[in-house]
Amino acid sequence: MIKKILLVIPIFLLVVASLFSFKKTSESAPYKCMIQMKNYTGEGAYVVVSLLNPNGEYEETLYVQGDDDEWYFDITEWWSFQGKKRADIDAITGATISGGQRTISVIRIDTDKIDKGYKIRFETAVEDQEYHKDDIEFELTTANLKSKIEGKGFIRYVRMLAQ
Repeated sequence: MIKKILLVIPIFLLVVASLFSFKKTSESAPYKCMIQMKNYTGEGAYVVVSLLNPNGEYEETLYVQGDDDEWYFDITEWWSFQGKKRADIDAITGATISGGQRTISVIRIDTDKIDKGYKIRFETAVEDQEYHKDDIEFELTTANLKSKIEGKGFIRYVRMLAQ
């Protein structure tokens, strides 16, 4: 009887460990994100798109317009998060965007974050000009992902479109 128990215990522990060792992966969906900039003079803008949790804290960097990392510290709120975490953002960066221009990129958003109190924040900074912590910030809802959202700084508006 003891031999049977000794044989069953390791198998049981292996099954329990395997059940808890797999991390549940969230399903993400791609969204086209068009950013239309206001007409301004000067250098191209750095734009950081971040996911904020329901407490308003940074959860994830979704996209960065501006691939010269020596200027990232100018986006001060995001940099206090990113600078500590040092996540690899090479795959989610593109060139800066100048005044009056528009750009379209694809952003992946975890579907389990939609309509759950999360927010999307667009921060902007232009060399020798201003920094806008919340040029655009909106609640991550199904309705907002279909809307045109006006900016307060360098961004005129943003449109999101599910692919």
